[in-house]
Amino acid sequence: MDKTKVGLIGLGIMGSAMAMNIHKAGFPLIVYNRTRSKTEPFAKLGIPVANSPREVAEKSDVVIEMVTDAPDVEEVLFGKDGVVHGAHPGLVVIDMSTNSPDYAKYFAGKLAEYGIEFLDAPVTGGDVGARQGTLTIMVGGKREVFERVKPVFEAMGKTIIYAGDVGNGQMLKLLNQIVVGIDMLAVAEAMALAKKAGIDMEKLFTVLSTGAANSFTVQYYMPKMMKGDFEPGFRAAHLKKDLKYAIETTNKLNVPLPGTALTLQLYNALVAKGLGEKGTQALLKLYYELAGINDG
Repeated sequence: MDKTKVGLIGLGIMGSAMAMNIHKAGFPLIVYNRTRSKTEPFAKLGIPVANSPREVAEKSDVVIEMVTDAPDVEEVLFGKDGVVHGAHPGLVVIDMSTNSPDYAKYFAGKLAEYGIEFLDAPVTGGDVGARQGTLTIMVGGKREVFERVKPVFEAMGKTIIYAGDVGNGQMLKLLNQIVVGIDMLAVAEAMALAKKAGIDMEKLFTVLSTGAANSFTVQYYMPKMMKGDFEPGFRAAHLKKDLKYAIETTNKLNVPLPGTALTLQLYNALVAKGLGEKGTQALLKLYYELAGINDG
């Protein structure tokens, strides 16, 4: 039986690593990215590079898009030379970017008009998980479509969760991002207070990483923060976007989330300071500034 032909659109930090793992798993692959230079590592491996999302769709059984936000998804799918213009029987579109349950339902409904199946399948695990193929993937949509493309997910992730109906994948991701954001806030607050109080940061790290406060944020990001490494594994602007969708969703459901609202406002401030392209751990820089700490 021939392997599923996969197309991947969006070769950023996450998408490029995910595409490489699909290639390593032996799936026939074609890629597309607006910035052509990001396709060069794939071209060097002999992987076809498409000239448009339409071409990706024409040459694929499954089209994955991993772009920044819902307007980018809409442009890739429905814009000039978009995926829908390359529609053919059996085509499946998988949105692995993060937006909202409402957008997932909108995309699913509009794609259905072209006879295209849709899954929302955002991921968590950061750039490390993307490179190592150990992502957690949360999938919403028809069960039979999920089962059909599950081997493709298994090339990118270690934990594959079927979440139920369209939109449930995005809902799980937003819940995850709430914890990610508030956890980063907590680590940044602890580090700022420790700095001002003259506490040795290595000792703080030992306490946090070996006790009840331990988390992925402590283990992976705190050492970077201690070294002043704010380069992105996941960009601050992207977390701001995710938290915005979480707040929009909670407003519709009348669930008070003051911690999430506060975290969003802090990331708004970080982006306003021109640090949106830095990693989420750059929140520490904002806390140091607020506390009058000169760490230059």
